[in-house]
Amino acid sequence: MAVRDNLGRYTFRGKQTEQDILAVAEDILRARLERLGALTSPDQSAAFLRLRLGALEHEEFHAVWLDTRHRILAVEFLARGTIDGASVHPREVVKSALRQNASAVVFAHNHPSGSPEPSAADRAITTRLRDALDLVGVRVLDHVVVAAEGSVSLAQRGWL
Repeated sequence: MAVRDNLGRYTFRGKQTEQDILAVAEDILRARLERLGALTSPDQSAAFLRLRLGALEHEEFHAVWLDTRHRILAVEFLARGTIDGASVHPREVVKSALRQNASAVVFAHNHPSGSPEPSAADRAITTRLRDALDLVGVRVLDHVVVAAEGSVSLAQRGWL
């Protein structure tokens, strides 16, 4: 178990698991992003999301909700899948965006297979979510696919 002191340093008590270490790494990166206040590049988004999703054995779909200045409002788990897919419903995503009062979003999901190459289904759900969110004035800035071998930004590929 990790314990954070009042200076922000972590110490481990007892036997630590890989999940304990990853949770601390995610917490450190989240604190760093909060100090920066905003997501300013696809590389910055990918680094955070790789820590959050990269080691999972099942697929998860997340959203990083942002305000008008791209400051982080929330990082939210949206769907859990199996080894090869997660079902994401546009209606639920729109409800979440409105609940967060978001102006923009960066989506992310992982590929447990190890390859970050986006599938046709990944591109299709991104288009459906972008179209649904466009109706309520929320911009989709990126969709990052994370895997053990790295990550791929759909925005950097020109697919948004």
